[in-house]
Amino acid sequence: MMRPRVSPCCGADEQPAGGLSRRGVLRGAALAAGGGVVLGLPGTAYAAPVIDNPFAGYTITQTWAQHRANGSLGGIDFAMAVGTGLPACGAGTVTNIPNNGTGGHTVTIAHADGYKSQYLHLSAFVLANGTPVARGAIVGRSGGAVGAPGSGSSTGPHLHWHMIDPGGTRINPLEYVAQHPPAGALPKTATETTGTPDTVCYKRMQHWLRLTNGYTGPIDGVPGTATYSALQRAMRGYGYTGPIDGAMGPNSWRAVQNLASGYGYTGPLDGVMGPNSWRGFARFLNQNAWD
Repeated sequence: MMRPRVSPCCGADEQPAGGLSRRGVLRGAALAAGGGVVLGLPGTAYAAPVIDNPFAGYTITQTWAQHRANGSLGGIDFAMAVGTGLPACGAGTVTNIPNNGTGGHTVTIAHADGYKSQYLHLSAFVLANGTPVARGAIVGRSGGAVGAPGSGSSTGPHLHWHMIDPGGTRINPLEYVAQHPPAGALPKTATETTGTPDTVCYKRMQHWLRLTNGYTGPIDGVPGTATYSALQRAMRGYGYTGPIDGAMGPNSWRAVQNLASGYGYTGPLDGVMGPNSWRGFARFLNQNAWD
């Protein structure tokens, strides 16, 4: 049985940003090469922005479902030290909201198609309002220390991330990422949130193993002996010393848990894959390198 985590969290009344101008959104429409400069192209129709999860290496301390159960409008909390640089999850235009209710200092990134991303409980803003940014540009510093300026109602250092759709409804950013992969890329697996392996999780595993450990079978999300043999080869670097026979047992899965421990898994290395083991493994598989 996996141990539940108690999350540093935020209150139920965190407010979405308002007042973002059409001009500000258009300024974030198109990337130019170099330095995160963005050019506005009035009248251009835009597809869904490329959004990724820049926090995949951090432990999720409160899920979307847990937020909703606690009365929040929803969000994902990631444990991280105060002052950590926060990369933009996608290109857009920045608006800072100081002391945004229980959310404390909040930065909003308005994307070109009307979606917005928000990071809450910041310790510092780093860009001026209206600054256009490229995906990956640092837009603020994490915070959340109890009682510190900008922390709002946070009970411990962490980042809270949610998105807002064009209609003003808060949405789960991990679901958005999973549903909007870049052209030609594998989608992200929802296993990072659900803790249950799905077809996309296994496809990403097969693609990773094809790139790194000699897997030559199909990327079909149906793991068999060839997939698991490649996984056992990959696990040589994580303590697996058994045969490469494609038969996954406790020793094979213990090595997978060891890998997952570098991606937020904190449970026992007992060779029994539970939801938290799968979440940690999925955070590894959701890295952009395996898209």
